[in-house]
Amino acid sequence: MPLFVTPRQLSQRAELYQQLGSLMTAGVPLIQSLQMLQRAPPGRWLLPSLNRLKSFLDQGMTLTEALRQLGSWMPTFDVALIQAGEHSGRLDACFKLLAGYYRERAQLGRTVLADLAYPAFVLHAAVFIFPFPQFFMSGNLAAYLAQTVGLLAPLYLLVFLLLYAAQGRHGESWRAGVEQALHPLPWLGKARRELALARLAAALEALVSAGLSITEGWALAAAASGSPALRRAVASWKPAWLEGQTPAETLRDDPAFPELFANLYSTGETVGQLDTTLARLHALYQEAASRKFHLLAEWLPRLLYLAVMLGIAYRIVTFYQGYFQGINQAIGL
Repeated sequence: MPLFVTPRQLSQRAELYQQLGSLMTAGVPLIQSLQMLQRAPPGRWLLPSLNRLKSFLDQGMTLTEALRQLGSWMPTFDVALIQAGEHSGRLDACFKLLAGYYRERAQLGRTVLADLAYPAFVLHAAVFIFPFPQFFMSGNLAAYLAQTVGLLAPLYLLVFLLLYAAQGRHGESWRAGVEQALHPLPWLGKARRELALARLAAALEALVSAGLSITEGWALAAAASGSPALRRAVASWKPAWLEGQTPAETLRDDPAFPELFANLYSTGETVGQLDTTLARLHALYQEAASRKFHLLAEWLPRLLYLAVMLGIAYRIVTFYQGYFQGINQAIGL
């Protein structure tokens, strides 16, 4: 898996999942589907991993076991969701769910990068232009570089660290720390929680429909959610289940799950329509998360542009302030 994933690579991963889902829906076995993708992969960078995956499957491994042998090529929550699909016999639906998720991520990435291009250009232009008159008069290159590169280097480092922290390649401890750090943020934290709940509901619906026991289904679905907090919460329910509580009862008492989710799940469990309720929960939280992510993609570049404009305005005011002070001193005022 690349160090940083671009929107193009996200689109290619979405296309990979989409083709696998479509081929399996059409009745093509998994190994034959992979053979077809090996001949024409969505991206050349996917081919070595597809070859290794096919080799592991030929050795008799399950798809989940084979994916885990590939290391960080596939994010942990992708593997968990595929594992849920493999257990439920609905791999095609899980592949299509992942395809939609990565397609939306790619679109959001393109939108953010396109909208950030102009503010980034203005920022770099301001950083290099404002100290230039002083450099022109003094010829001090070291001071000019300190005022320009010295200012931009920490910004580049901060962006690098943020992008690295957001990668799905990290282990659960790292992801739990990122999740905890982002949790208080009013829009981003809530959008991530809603996306995790949508994944959990989709995976659980597939597992329940396939006839898997509800306790095992919850454990697999929590892992597929991609949220360490939800996985830990569900893991803590086991003693209550052994005492005879139902998942609906433990769900209502757990603050990790919102009241709406708990109430709808309890209703579905009571009336015997849990699969329909879970499908409705998936659609509800997926739509809510998508709406928040699109708002963030729309407003983040605007806020950055505003910050850049305020910084430029401050530099202009301070420049003219110093300029007029120099004039006043020259004429003795």
